[in-house]
Amino acid sequence: MDNDDFLPEGGKLPELKLDARQAQGFISFFKKLPKDPRAIRFFDRRDYYTAHGENATFIAKTYYHTMTALRQLGSNSDGISSVSVSRAMFETITRSLLLERTDHTLELYEGSGSSWRLTKSGTPGNIGSFEDILFANNDMQDSPVTVALFPVLRESQLYVGLSFVDMTNRKLGLAEFPEDSRFTNVESALVALGCKECLLPADFEKSIDLQPLQDAISNCSVLLTVRKKAEFKSRDLVQDLGRIIRGPVEPVRDLLSQFDFALGALGALVSYAELLADDTNYGNYTIEKYNLDRYMRLDSAAVRALNISEGKTDLNKNFSLFGLMNRTCTAGMGKRLLNSWLKQPLLNVEEINNRLDMVQAFAEDPELCQGLRQHLKRISDIDRLTHALRRKSANLQPVVKLYQSCRRIPFIKDVLEQYNGQFSTLVKTRFLGSLEEWLAENRYGRFSKLVETAIDLDQVDNGEYRISPLYSSDLAVLKDELSEVENHINNLQKHTASDLDLSVDKMKIEKGPFGHVFRISKKDEQKVRKKLTTNYIIIETRKDGVKFTSTKLKKLGDQYQALFGEYTSCQKKIVDNVVQVSCTFSEVFENFSAIISELDVLQSFADLAISCPVRYVRPDITTSEEGDIILQGSRHPCLEAQDGVNFIPNDCTLVRGKSWFQIITGPNMGGKSTFIRQVGVNILMAQVGSFVPCDQASISVRDCIFARVGAGDCQLRGVSTFMQEMLETASILKGASEKSLIIIDELGRGTSTYDGFGLAWAICEHLVEVTRAPALFATHFHELTALANRNGDQQHVPDLGIANYHVGAHIDPSSRKLTMLYKVEPGACDQSFGIHVAEFANFPEAVIALAKSKAEELEDFSTAPNFSDEPSDEVGSKRKRVFSPDDVTRGAARARLLLEDFAALPLDEMDGSKAMEMVAKLKSEFEKDAASNPWLQQFL
Repeated sequence: MDNDDFLPEGGKLPELKLDARQAQGFISFFKKLPKDPRAIRFFDRRDYYTAHGENATFIAKTYYHTMTALRQLGSNSDGISSVSVSRAMFETITRSLLLERTDHTLELYEGSGSSWRLTKSGTPGNIGSFEDILFANNDMQDSPVTVALFPVLRESQLYVGLSFVDMTNRKLGLAEFPEDSRFTNVESALVALGCKECLLPADFEKSIDLQPLQDAISNCSVLLTVRKKAEFKSRDLVQDLGRIIRGPVEPVRDLLSQFDFALGALGALVSYAELLADDTNYGNYTIEKYNLDRYMRLDSAAVRALNISEGKTDLNKNFSLFGLMNRTCTAGMGKRLLNSWLKQPLLNVEEINNRLDMVQAFAEDPELCQGLRQHLKRISDIDRLTHALRRKSANLQPVVKLYQSCRRIPFIKDVLEQYNGQFSTLVKTRFLGSLEEWLAENRYGRFSKLVETAIDLDQVDNGEYRISPLYSSDLAVLKDELSEVENHINNLQKHTASDLDLSVDKMKIEKGPFGHVFRISKKDEQKVRKKLTTNYIIIETRKDGVKFTSTKLKKLGDQYQALFGEYTSCQKKIVDNVVQVSCTFSEVFENFSAIISELDVLQSFADLAISCPVRYVRPDITTSEEGDIILQGSRHPCLEAQDGVNFIPNDCTLVRGKSWFQIITGPNMGGKSTFIRQVGVNILMAQVGSFVPCDQASISVRDCIFARVGAGDCQLRGVSTFMQEMLETASILKGASEKSLIIIDELGRGTSTYDGFGLAWAICEHLVEVTRAPALFATHFHELTALANRNGDQQHVPDLGIANYHVGAHIDPSSRKLTMLYKVEPGACDQSFGIHVAEFANFPEAVIALAKSKAEELEDFSTAPNFSDEPSDEVGSKRKRVFSPDDVTRGAARARLLLEDFAALPLDEMDGSKAMEMVAKLKSEFEKDAASNPWLQQFL
């Protein structure tokens, strides 16, 4: 990227114009500001903004991509580096800091010299004061949510009190739950709520290890804000909430009485978001109990593995599930609902089928879908307009835009009424009933009458939002008086033109800083100069003409200004009144918004299902206790949507007791990862209520998708690949139930082959025998396929349902060339393809030749275990490892005992040194027993 790509006007930045005295005053003020490494501070200099010190360096690096943007302010000894930012660039940086990143806060100062004051501050969770800048030209894709957490330890069990606030939709929520040492419930709640900022108290009970909590918060890209513990208090909470919650106070009191630890978190949020300081919040908030078990749980690893959210580096929108599925056509509302649905897949079969019924109705009836789209795309963002109405600076624009949007809703109702297909009863109960209720005369009807009588709708097309003179007698009188003065001014224009021997069209009347003035061109001024200088007052002479006035025009102009001032102040009172009354219809608008955005997302699902090259199908849904997961001809929706990709579909048959746990082997680049991810994506889409990219699909509802796919960038945080693998796998082993879906890719890579294989084997055994969840386990350890031989083994649980699958690849016998088939087929993979993949990647021939010879040596040296009673093989043959059946049986039993002892260690409750001591003890006992067992010695 070129250094000057981001510099405006050919690389020129706004110039920082301060004399030495002003510069010195500003520097002394700047250096007294409190240190806050998170805060990016801007100073408003009217036509542009500046940032200074470390902030200036950050902006130059991050947004201008060049240090040449920096300027020195003041002398070298106490000067500070500075950068200037145009208004357009300020908007870009504000959007980046508050909507895309979650590692900074933003502050805006106004003033001059050494006197500046903070006028606006924002965080990713509280964007209120910057909304005008953020959404002036852009849709709002999600509603930022701030969460407060209060962890406590009671009788050696960790509990978390959680509270959240969504300031866009004016909603508060509470939850309380037991938690494990890795805070997996907190992580799934942060994902489901779309949290941007998280509050924690400054000091905790020493017995709680907060590192895993901080990891969970940073995994979800959430800004961590630490507040004083004193703020986490519940005193006067019922009274405070009584002021801002809609409706009577008794239900609020009843709700709060159900909680212990969450109340402090809620108190901290109310104080941090300053909800009581803004009287427009009074009576406008709702509060709910948030249930973690209402939706499928997803942690940050699953969100990444399934590519749910849009990434900043995505080359096109189809890279993410959100980008692919977003075919919504309302402004912002549909996008936000889709965003939250993707992170909150449903668990209730009836709710899922209701959504699927609507998608089917739209998919089967193109007229219904098209008719709806046509009206939806003419609807503004009702939520944002309702939000704008409540602001103290509100004017008539949001009122008019709400009226224009809501006028489309009866047309939407007509389109839905014309539908008479098999789901017409659902359409009536789910949408038409609600629309009729809210369009009633005493609800929306009252609002539309107010707008039609109070606002001059004829002027709206000219971009003017003003009160109709007919609405107020005072306004009507002033309007008549203004018109009369305007007529006098127009008559004076004609008289003056005639006096100067000019035609009326050669002389203009302008309103400006000098009041009303006449203007003629320089050319015409030369013809009438003598008369002009004698009888009139010249105000200014410029290239574009000469402005002049007369005593009569001055008098009429003053009269007009006085009347216009009265008219404006009279109109302002009425505007405030109309805005205030419109605000009382918030509940009507909120309900319209909920119905419209749901219709928008469901028609978007239908549009996606029928417009793909290969149509999506409706999945059959069963409860998690019954049915299997069978996807015939399944595809990865994001991959098949890429240009130039000819996607090869695959079947996935996860059948209880037969193939509930699948071990998938095969070459790298052969499609293992894609296959297991696409199964997760198909199940997620189905539970969101969408059709799926399959030929046929039946899905047993899953309460959670656990994914261990790729180690990510944890090394940057000082966590080794192996440690990250173990941490992620630990949360799967602890959190998964038989109702979950588990997808694991290449586990055990981060350590030595034997260790990795041993761990992979033990983890598989645990998942099969204890967790009993459907799982797809893609691995490069071909030896794991031996697990399937234990199905029905009497020593273990019968019918474990382990099945081997492999991704096909073909090696041409004559050329030895490898061809990936990208087909998943039953059975284990019969060979390793590592060296062929290296050939694929054009490794040097000498390296390939050496690798092949070494591989052959090792294969001869260490073939599959050779159980033999013979003391030795032929003399002269290559040495092979030989183990007796008894060695293997005793060794496997001892290895299993080690793993069970390790799993039983209460690591959550130990400090690091104690844990290391216990592990060392187990290891030393194991090494003693292994000394007499050759099969075990190979693992040491």
